[in-house]
This record gives sequence, C-alpha cells and structure tokens, in this order.
Amino acid sequence: MSVDPVRLTADLVRCPSVTPEEGGALQLLEALLSDAGFECRRADRNGIPNLFARWGAKGHPKTFGFNGHTDVVPVGDTAAWTHPPFGAEVEGDWLYGRGATDMKSGVAAFAAAAADFVAATPPDGAIILTITGDEEGSSTDGTPALLDHMADTGEAMDVCIVGEPTCPETLGDMVKIGRRGSMTAYFRVRGKQGHSAYLHKALNPMPAVALLAHRLSSHVLDEGTDAFDPSTLSVTTIDTGNSASNVIPAETRMTANIRFNDTHTSASLTDWLRSEADRVAAETGTAITMETQVSGEAFLTPPGPLSDLVSRAIEAETGQKPVLSTTGGTSDARWVRSHCPVVEFGLVGHRMHEVDERVSIADIEGLKRVYSRILAEYFA
Repeated sequence: MSVDPVRLTADLVRCPSVTPEEGGALQLLEALLSDAGFECRRADRNGIPNLFARWGAKGHPKTFGFNGHTDVVPVGDTAAWTHPPFGAEVEGDWLYGRGATDMKSGVAAFAAAAADFVAATPPDGAIILTITGDEEGSSTDGTPALLDHMADTGEAMDVCIVGEPTCPETLGDMVKIGRRGSMTAYFRVRGKQGHSAYLHKALNPMPAVALLAHRLSSHVLDEGTDAFDPSTLSVTTIDTGNSASNVIPAETRMTANIRFNDTHTSASLTDWLRSEADRVAAETGTAITMETQVSGEAFLTPPGPLSDLVSRAIEAETGQKPVLSTTGGTSDARWVRSHCPVVEFGLVGHRMHEVDERVSIADIEGLKRVYSRILAEYFA
C-alpha cells in the first residue's frame, strides 16, 4: 500500500518539534523508512537530532539524495491561532499547523515518494535521505553533522534535492539553483561618557556610528550578475541604552546584515567592513571593534543535468516550466553544495512561519508526484 503524504504530513505536524526538540518526528520517519527497507541511523550531535536513511548499496555510483528538516519555529501567541498549532486540522483544501509548509509537507512528500518507489520498482542504485532537527536554529549541528557522518562512514550522494518551499505563487513555478551568502557584522563604537553641556570633556560615539551606518548602507556593493540580484547591506539595529537626555554615552553598538552574491566572499566583505570602520574611527577619534558571523557563502549550481531533470518532472506533472532562481534567504543547501550538486524544490512558501500556517492538500499530493517522477527518470 502506498504512503499517503497528506496523512504523513499530518502525523509530522502533530509532533511538537520546535528547534531543538525532536518531538517524535524523526522517530516516526525512522519507523516508516525502516519498514520500507531503508537502513536508518541517527547522527545526533550536541543534542541535535538527525536522521540518515539509505536504501540500496552503500557507495553505489548512482545515488540520489533528498534533504530536509522537521524542526519548526516557535508558535508565538497560541491564542492568535484559529486552529491548534500542532493539531494538523483540515479545513477545505488546507491542512493547518506549525511546520505544515516549512517543511514537514516537503519531508513527507519525498519520504513517501522514496518509500513507494523502492517498493514498486527497486532501482539499480541507492537513495539517501538526510533529515535534520536543526535547520531553523543555528544549523551547525544539523545537516553539517549529517554530512560529517556520511564522510566518516563512506556514504555519498551523487546529486541532491533540498525539499524547502521554493515556489512564490503556484506549485512548480520556481526551482532554486543557488543562494546568496549571508553574514552579520556587529560593531562596538566607544567614546567617552560626559555631560552634554560640556562637549569638550566627552567623546560622543553617536555621530561616529551614524557616519558608519551611512557609509555602509549607501555603498553599492555590486550591480548583480547573470544568476544573482545585487548584493545588499541593511543596518538592522543601533543600540545605546541611554535613558538620560543630558548624558553623552560611552559607547553604542550597531548591527548590519549582508546578503551577497558570488561576486564576493565573506572574507572579502569582512576586509571591506573593517577598513570602513577603521576609517570612521580615525576620522572621529573613537575606537571601533567588529565581530562577524557568517551563515553561509554564496553558491550556484549552474543549469545542467540536475536542474533539467527537475524541471522536466515539474512541467510534466504541473504544466509549468519553472524559473531557475537564486532569490530568498539561506537554506541547508548551502551545506550540501560542498558535497554534491544540489537544487531546491518544494511547495509554495508564502504562508510559512505565519500564525495559522497551512498547506494545500492538493499541493502535497502534487509534490509527491513530482518527486516520484524525478526518481523514475533518474534511475531509468
């Protein structure tokens, strides 16, 4: 009997797997995949739950991979929901619940497609599923831990689909073939505290941080590339914590986030940020320190056999020819890209993380059909 991806989605939604809680989601998938003949192993690290599952021989030269996550963002105000966040209630064509869109439905669709495929037409090859409980968090002990586990045990994927929501409006309208890089810079600007009536005895860090914010945010990083939109920098907060109107503060802090294309690396951007901060410090007499946190580098899987395969399957099942895009934020594809060619394809994503998050039942079924067709053609 085939695996119903809608029922599986509902079962997963009922698991309260807010990062880093496993909530029973990976246990449920491990039981299902084990029954389907997959060899399953946990690859937990630092309290983060991760599941590795393979059908077929280890090291087979034709190994197809899927990647996804079962952890979800917090519910927020439960009273604002019209359906229980972990109730998986159905109303009309919609299944409601936290993670219904991002991305328990995607995991359910590829797990159901893989289980049914190996049962009906056992391929000459292997299928690997890597499913983490740490995508919505820092992710450093999620998919990276799974990839480290694979390297340690001699496992490898030839190609991989990450099942994140990728479609802006309708199922099949977009495939992600890359992502911009993301990094955050934290600045600390120090002056000298004093009375606002005696400027000559103080050094105000506020003009310095305003100057730095202006120079960074007004700088044109690039004009974009054939595959990527222009890189962007956003000053996201300036924090001083000064409640007294007659006191010049000793220091203030500023945070800036950069989304960058493959014209840059995090290292080259760090050098530029440091030089701008040093210049402002020299001009204003303040002391400026900086720390950076890199979420991922920009990457691109050039259009080719993998994106062609996925696009053909989408068009055959949905009638739509998808746009190949690099828009959006980061995903775990940023980790997989160092292991094998990777693209992302999943459901419509504009309701993810919302109150009353919901997913179209018809789209879950359609996504399973697309994944099934991809497997059939890959192993044909």
